[in-house]
Amino acid sequence: MRSLAAFAVVGALALSACGNDDSEESTEETTAETVAEVVADDSCPSAEIVDAANAEGQVNLIALPDNWANYKGILASFREKYPNIANPVANPDASSADELVAYETLKGQPTQPDAFDVSPAIAQETASKGYWEPYKPCTWDEIPDVLKDPDGNWVAAYYGIMAIGTNTTVVENAPASFADLAKPEYKGLVSLNGDPRQSGAAFAAVVAATLANGGSFDDIMPGIQYFADLKASGNLAGTDVTEASVIAGETPVWLDWTYNYPGLAPKLVENGITWAIRVPTDGVYGGYYAQGVLKDTPHQNAGKLWIEHIVSDEGALGYLEGGAIPARFEALVAAGKVTEEAKANLPAPELIAQIKFPTQDQIAKMKEALAANWGPMVADK
Repeated sequence: MRSLAAFAVVGALALSACGNDDSEESTEETTAETVAEVVADDSCPSAEIVDAANAEGQVNLIALPDNWANYKGILASFREKYPNIANPVANPDASSADELVAYETLKGQPTQPDAFDVSPAIAQETASKGYWEPYKPCTWDEIPDVLKDPDGNWVAAYYGIMAIGTNTTVVENAPASFADLAKPEYKGLVSLNGDPRQSGAAFAAVVAATLANGGSFDDIMPGIQYFADLKASGNLAGTDVTEASVIAGETPVWLDWTYNYPGLAPKLVENGITWAIRVPTDGVYGGYYAQGVLKDTPHQNAGKLWIEHIVSDEGALGYLEGGAIPARFEALVAAGKVTEEAKANLPAPELIAQIKFPTQDQIAKMKEALAANWGPMVADK
């Protein structure tokens, strides 16, 4: 289409050079129309999707806390770009598993989620149930293969590294490794950010502990055993970490993604709290979340625009501002769009270089192992 249209433009210009004034005016009008058609054909997302999304007037989102990877800023930039499309977020602190339940229980209702932001394990379950609506955004080719589903079911717009956060106002000696967390001085102080059978952050913490204790993506049992021992010793206190619990000192040592700390920092400063963030020296693990449009939801086109936005330059730089590594990071750097100031929010380059992502098959098997063993070994003890 593009080459044929370009040929038509060149031909029209050639003809106009041989005509009279009237024919020149006519040809110029035809040429302008043809150029406009070329621009329209090249627009992405398409005008059809944008117009339909504006007509829908809303995109239903879920489980996007303001301080998670700077979703506050990313949501705001979407509203600025598409002022006629509201983007309410239901249950901001929900787990990935909660998102799946909401999609199923709200089926056919106007509040059913239009898009997900879920852990790789829940992304697989969503695919197995046929819930994704395949859609490849405009920046598809700049997203690494490991960070997207080949059929377009989902993209992983951002990723981060598992880290240990410490409220040093309460705990002066901040742990720097999984080995440290097992020390008696941290009895009753360590928390996971959710249940690893439901929460992507907690799942990642178990994988990181696995790597720290001789396991691998093919054998997650050392990580499960680690947390079983941590609970038996009394060090593992709970699995519910929130901004309020951190500020109150109720969860003074917790495991979470590196990108969740920049959003929390202003609140900690406001409350006179000092803190430390340490990537475990014995277990570096980087993980992503999967985002995609869902099938048969109220606002299909607005859902597609949301996916477009989070992998656009504005969305990617928004994640970067929050300390997350956007999927298109290398492309943005190559284009000169990433400042040194923005890079300061990220983990050290040598840590990012260590990130390796498990395969889809490995993720599925780790999920199965957690489902079978986390209850009897950890949760039910």
